[in-house]
Amino acid sequence: MKNITEVKELQLNNDDLKNENAKLQHELEIANAKIKWYEEQFKLNSAKKYGKSSDSFDEEQISFFNEAEITQRPEKEELVLEKITYERSKKRGTNKPSFEDLPIERIEYQIPEEEQVCGECNSKIHEMSVEIRKELKVIPAQVCIVEHVRKVYSCRQCEKTADKTPIITAPMPAPVISGSFASPSLIAYLMYQKYFAALPLDRQEKIFRDFGIEISKQNMSNWIIKASELWLESLFERLRKELLKETFIQADESPLRVLTKDGKPTDSKSYMWLYKSGNFGRKISLYEYQPSRSGKHARKFLEGFHGFLQSDDYAGYNSVEDITRVGCLAHARRYYTDALKILPKEAEIESTNAHKALKYFRQMFHLESKWKDLSLDERQKIRNIELKPVLEAYLSWLQEVQPKIVKKSKLGQAINYSLSNWELFNNILKDGQCELSNNGAERAIKPFVIGRKNYLFCKSPHGAKASAMIYSIVETAKMNNLNPFYYLKYLFEQIPNTKLTAPEALDHLLPWSETLPEECRRLFNTKK
Repeated sequence: MKNITEVKELQLNNDDLKNENAKLQHELEIANAKIKWYEEQFKLNSAKKYGKSSDSFDEEQISFFNEAEITQRPEKEELVLEKITYERSKKRGTNKPSFEDLPIERIEYQIPEEEQVCGECNSKIHEMSVEIRKELKVIPAQVCIVEHVRKVYSCRQCEKTADKTPIITAPMPAPVISGSFASPSLIAYLMYQKYFAALPLDRQEKIFRDFGIEISKQNMSNWIIKASELWLESLFERLRKELLKETFIQADESPLRVLTKDGKPTDSKSYMWLYKSGNFGRKISLYEYQPSRSGKHARKFLEGFHGFLQSDDYAGYNSVEDITRVGCLAHARRYYTDALKILPKEAEIESTNAHKALKYFRQMFHLESKWKDLSLDERQKIRNIELKPVLEAYLSWLQEVQPKIVKKSKLGQAINYSLSNWELFNNILKDGQCELSNNGAERAIKPFVIGRKNYLFCKSPHGAKASAMIYSIVETAKMNNLNPFYYLKYLFEQIPNTKLTAPEALDHLLPWSETLPEECRRLFNTKK
């Protein structure tokens, strides 16, 4: 009996040890998964901080060991040693199109007449040729006071004979801000420096002071907010109506820190929303400040819009009514590039699933690059012939690989993102206006992001709203190849003297209006 009892106790102890071992093994797996996740996050953050921001991967740089296979070009002709090629280097200097209309200041250097003697024979020397060196001279911005003198007239005869003397006053344009010495050019310059050049007001204050002009940043801020509320809001609403007529819009949003009236941060995170037209419609980019990221803001702003809305996978856009959502393949691709960035240095990248997935994206974007000049109908037709099979092949690959991948890994997240957004990706095939990516909206919101890094926050919701309107005017002007400074100056000269009795009253001031003065137009196209 004693032996049987001991055996049972040993069995119980053995079972306890097995259970304890299984428990420890399970905890070890969880701990290893957490460690792996933290390692992924660390490597990804390091890559974002110190690596390139681009999510593209160069095929020729992913592996050192198979460089010969990658760079091999059998069709390439053999180098002939006797063949000598010569290419003239591009001449540098001031002979650029943008310099053609600049005034020329000429400075001549000559030897004094009494010294124009040959050192060899003591004869008088003569001018043989001229050497010219050209330089680009910068003249700092000049500030002056403009006096608006309005004359008042009366009739001397009526003064003598009539009981009432008529008084006639010469017409004079209305000021931008009544009772202020801020001119259209000054306010336009302040806006241009802050919202185009991302120069905060405190730096502008210091620059003005260096040239002997005392203008406080508080005055600058008041002028910017007041002028935008008085004159730009009506133009912003006019542009919004034009945007809602489009049938394809791209959207994005970015966080913004806004202080309360007492100077303290608000409890909730504020956002700057961006809505941009496509490449085939009117060129419009509109920003809107909102105190949250709630989808109700997008629904309200886009009320009346019927068409395709492209964005990332943020669910807030689902609340927008009567639209067809379109996904972004660049966001899907980014997950795979993130997965490659966290791989160990010794990993064979070409053999990874992330690299295999990127081949599908490379093929899709390569096809799309060939169809930029096609009409909408031709673009849609050829997409359904050539792009659709690539999408279907990518879907088959996703369904095959998904069961074999850990869901919480970066690769698992990449695969799940594509599968969960597949219907949105497929909507790209429904209209030729739709883009493969939402990069257009991300590029449009980048100027705001750059400015936010410099001035960090907005001091009030009024300031944030004014910033949204000014960014809208500036970025829309850039899209229509206008000079933002001269366009803003022209707006502040015209709108205060325009009767806003009907929505069409501002049509002659819209960025694509043919009646805009040539001064507002850029001399040559520039990249945004």
